[in-house]
Amino acid sequence: MDISEDTYTMDPAKLREYLENKCEFDAARGKLTEKASGRVVSAVVPVHLYGQTADMDPILELAEKNNLTVIEDACQAHGAQYFSKKDGTWKKAGSMGLAAAFSFYPGKNLGACGEAGAITTNDEAMAKKMRMIRDHGQAKKYYHDMEGYNGRLDSIQAGWLSVKLRHLADWNESRRTLAHRYHKLFEDVKEGIIVPREAPWTKGVYHLYVIRVQDREALQTHLAEAGIGTGIHYPIPLHQQKAYGHLQYETGDFPVTERVASEIVSLPMFPQLISSQQDQVVKRTKEFLAARVAASYSLSD
Repeated sequence: MDISEDTYTMDPAKLREYLENKCEFDAARGKLTEKASGRVVSAVVPVHLYGQTADMDPILELAEKNNLTVIEDACQAHGAQYFSKKDGTWKKAGSMGLAAAFSFYPGKNLGACGEAGAITTNDEAMAKKMRMIRDHGQAKKYYHDMEGYNGRLDSIQAGWLSVKLRHLADWNESRRTLAHRYHKLFEDVKEGIIVPREAPWTKGVYHLYVIRVQDREALQTHLAEAGIGTGIHYPIPLHQQKAYGHLQYETGDFPVTERVASEIVSLPMFPQLISSQQDQVVKRTKEFLAARVAASYSLSD
């Protein structure tokens, strides 16, 4: 499914369009299938991106209607919240689907000191199976009921994370404060930049602060000359990756994703970022944007 140009998360309208127009129920197999490929469609994986949740109410509704499992990708959304109009309450990212995945890579809002991650679920049968898969498929030591792998979280990582977890809410609030300050500082820029939009149904935790500009490589060079680091998350959409060539998607199949992926750049964002550093980031970014606007007017004369 393509994404929403406002939030960069799954567009429920595009999901509905896909399920209604590009899928059909295969009575022989008793499953929903994709018309073009014949592949079974069994799950929806909404990604809570850059610290903001996907619009879950309509996604969950469509999934229930089509008997699909919802697995949340909450790897960038530790502590993010979604307001469910259906239930009239705020819900944490990772609590709404059948299961959710969290990453504890060191750069995440809740990061370990090495590779780590976790899965959450309220389904006991799934929890039991996942515990077995992560432990060589063992039901108990030396008794393997299925093939598995060694995916257990190291004790030292768990200890590190349990200490950092106590500070997560404060760190997330610092990120929100910094993000809103970025919004304010960029408020007077009338063209050349699109800042993140926080949808009314989400309380984002700003894992990243991602802006959109033209000629982002030039902006990165300009900021690097001032000693300011930036990143691109992510430059190549999944459907254009060689690894997924067998799915036979083509350029143009997801136009919003493709357009956004060519313009995004991540500015510095971490809880300890101080005002003077943030001021410098904005000052240098505004310099770049002003120069581009002046150049465009010069060319048009």
